[in-house]
Amino acid sequence: MHRKITGRLVIATHNPGKLAEMQELLAPHGVEAVSAGEVGLTEPEETGDSFRANAMIKAVAAANAARLPAFADDSGIVVEALDGAPGIFSARWAGPDKDFGAAMTRIERLLQERGASTPDKRRAHFVSALCVAWPDGHLEEVEARVDGTLVWPPRGTAGFGYDPMFMPDGFARTFGEMTSIEKHGLPPLGLGLSHRARAFVKLAEICLEPR
Repeated sequence: MHRKITGRLVIATHNPGKLAEMQELLAPHGVEAVSAGEVGLTEPEETGDSFRANAMIKAVAAANAARLPAFADDSGIVVEALDGAPGIFSARWAGPDKDFGAAMTRIERLLQERGASTPDKRRAHFVSALCVAWPDGHLEEVEARVDGTLVWPPRGTAGFGYDPMFMPDGFARTFGEMTSIEKHGLPPLGLGLSHRARAFVKLAEICLEPR
């Protein structure tokens, strides 16, 4: 049976971009969200072989350490011409300094090496796996994706990560050129466009009280 989220919730991330998005999504539901950093939690080693597995690792570690329900996301970009890379290693491609400019340049170099210069050869999708874990071991898990094309050079300074080079299907602008409301705002204000917003809609249906 699904369980509702009430009261305080730890967001198991040290990524300020993800934290801001998750807090915006949770705020209308009356959930008080605190970051892992605020309650002194360290980041666990992500040893899973899928987005879902890594989200669970982070949520369970935070729930056990904080003795509170914990909400974790594991997400990344999957590039078809690169056999699915960087995938679950998306953050690691940016290195310890979180240099996503260098990571995007690496993707572009690899695409050029494979002759992927036309839009049909530059298909990619973002994946977001969300997990909520409770200290007693209960889990709620969902996953969603958004498909699009990679552009070069990167466009826009909004969002974070690989957003400036990802143009979602049906749009002429990258995630880096969209406002936060456009990218992950939920109806009626936004379209619930991003992978994280789409996963959150699934989670809200089972774990959150209606707004």
